Amino acid sequence: MKEDVLETIYNYLITIASKRYRDIIREVVKVELASGVVEKIRVIFVDNSFLDIYWSSSGRYSLHYERRHINGTLYRHDNAPHEKHRHIRTFPKHFHKGSEDNVEESHLPEDPIKAVEHFLRFILNLMHTNH
Repeated sequence: MKEDVLETIYNYLITIASKRYRDIIREVVKVELASGVVEKIRVIFVDNSFLDIYWSSSGRYSLHYERRHINGTLYRHDNAPHEKHRHIRTFPKHFHKGSEDNVEESHLPEDPIKAVEHFLRFILNLMHTNH
């Protein structure tokens, strides 16, 4: 089932990368384990920042936007139930805003496609405000 969710996201990203986000997305690739199982999807942007998308059939996910090589920042929505984030109202959902330690509520949609689209809009806005 996990492969089906990731395959759906991958196909969606390929479609929108070639249309709506072609000015900021350089490449969309599947990251596979040695066994050939797709572990995650990586979206590489024109500034060499990247978004790693992991979504399991059990509902666990991580959308990690890596910008440390550009300005030291990272942004990640995930639902790993870390005890230290239990105080966050949307627990286990949380959002790392700019760093691992700056954690706040996550209002990411539950649907994987809507979640990816939501985060891509956030990334697009972030890229435009940092230029």
